[in-house]
Amino acid sequence: MAPPRLCCLCGKERAALRRPKTFEQVCRECFYLAFEEEVHATIVGSAMFKRDDRVAMGASGGKDSTVLAHVLTTLNARHDYGLDLFLLSIDEGIAGYRDDSLETVKRNEAFYKIPLKIVSYRELYGWTMDEIVAQVGTRNNCTFCGVFRRQALDRGAQLLCATKVATGHNADDLAETVLLNLLRGDIARLGRCAAPVTGSDGDLPRVKPFKYAYEKEIVLYAYFKKCV
Repeated sequence: MAPPRLCCLCGKERAALRRPKTFEQVCRECFYLAFEEEVHATIVGSAMFKRDDRVAMGASGGKDSTVLAHVLTTLNARHDYGLDLFLLSIDEGIAGYRDDSLETVKRNEAFYKIPLKIVSYRELYGWTMDEIVAQVGTRNNCTFCGVFRRQALDRGAQLLCATKVATGHNADDLAETVLLNLLRGDIARLGRCAAPVTGSDGDLPRVKPFKYAYEKEIVLYAYFKKCV
């Protein structure tokens, strides 16, 4: 029987996975560190944050935002970014859709000890998404919701005096956006859609620490770390 394959980075521990991004066979601890330090390199390379930035992390309760909360909290402590982090979640008011994910976000608040603010469509607009659909019908309701959600994230962040909004958009998301804008012939958006920092000329820039992170690696990180 062949001996177990060792991690190609530390050479000590048994390899637990093959990284989709680099095809390296690594142990769990080396994978965690490599993933986190690659995110750190993205943050530093794009001058994403300044000390004392108040950063609203968009929290949907999904894997991307949960791993974002974990990694940014870890890197903030490890590299002394000096950031004031908090979670910002949007409640669209869609019955049976957001309830479970909001519970996940609340568990993240307790586990990572990061303040959480939940902002609802009713609070911001005076309507829930269900009430909007009842008035305008189901045609293009996803488009309406997407626009309202982006505005709600900005308005919620402004209410909490944030200086940056961090989202969990990853390399797969950005590739899809680039392709979509290419097919549409939207040159203006094509030029800025993949930037790690957007809106830097405005009051509330958006940042994407996971710009170079593969979705499969985010899934692996969440699975092995048992992120809440």
